[in-house]
Amino acid sequence: MNGRLDHQAALVAVLDRHPAIAVAASGGVDSMVLAYVAHRFSRADVSVMHAVSPAVPLLATQRVREHAHRHGWNLRLLDAGEMADPDYLANPVDRCFHCKKNLYGRMAALAGGTLASGTNLDDLADFRPGLEAAKNHGVVHPYVEAGLAKADIYALAQRYGLDDLAALPAQPCLSSRIETGIAVDRAALHFIERAEAAMAERLPGRRTLRCRITAEGVYLALDALPEGAERESLEAWAREFCARFGREFAGLRPYRQGAAFLREVKVHP
Repeated sequence: MNGRLDHQAALVAVLDRHPAIAVAASGGVDSMVLAYVAHRFSRADVSVMHAVSPAVPLLATQRVREHAHRHGWNLRLLDAGEMADPDYLANPVDRCFHCKKNLYGRMAALAGGTLASGTNLDDLADFRPGLEAAKNHGVVHPYVEAGLAKADIYALAQRYGLDDLAALPAQPCLSSRIETGIAVDRAALHFIERAEAAMAERLPGRRTLRCRITAEGVYLALDALPEGAERESLEAWAREFCARFGREFAGLRPYRQGAAFLREVKVHP
């Protein structure tokens, strides 16, 4: 038995410990592959729950809907309510805790089984305040229990022919693009989603594109920065695009994971 089959067996063994399980599916590769494996291979009564929110890209919600239809998932869409939580909207260092406390609280009220997340071994090395909220609601992390890291999840996606997921880069929520301490609001989230969609059209083939709102202005972050005339054209477009939304363009930067997250910051209401 090869390594990928071993990972499947280990993951299914973890899932089978629960008579009923509700997978929190964000639309990213981790939770989507977990939902697929749970539905197809486990003995558990599986439901999939997805929060529809201004902080969740429309493409992510569409992806969840499409996979649910394709694979026959028992899908439930919900409003987690984080946009009504002032602790979340203030965008503190532990914003993710407040996001997840709302999500898991709502899921717990609706689901009839154990709540499961797509957290994997690699996530444990990062600052993840949402894990504390998960602990408070008894959420299980099947990938962690089965010993799977991010690369193993991508390998499973490839094995099952989930090509769109296997090619999917990291998909954090849109609020992660707003610098810590700058309040989260619907207008900012809408602007970020529009900017990243427009960037993707202008720069096809780029794996990672981010629009970041910071105290200095709006930065566009790319996995590889263009040069010469191409860069000048992109900067001119970005300047005009930001101005249409009453925002100031502050430049291009190389993509760095978590660049909008600041450990030490004064939180502004």
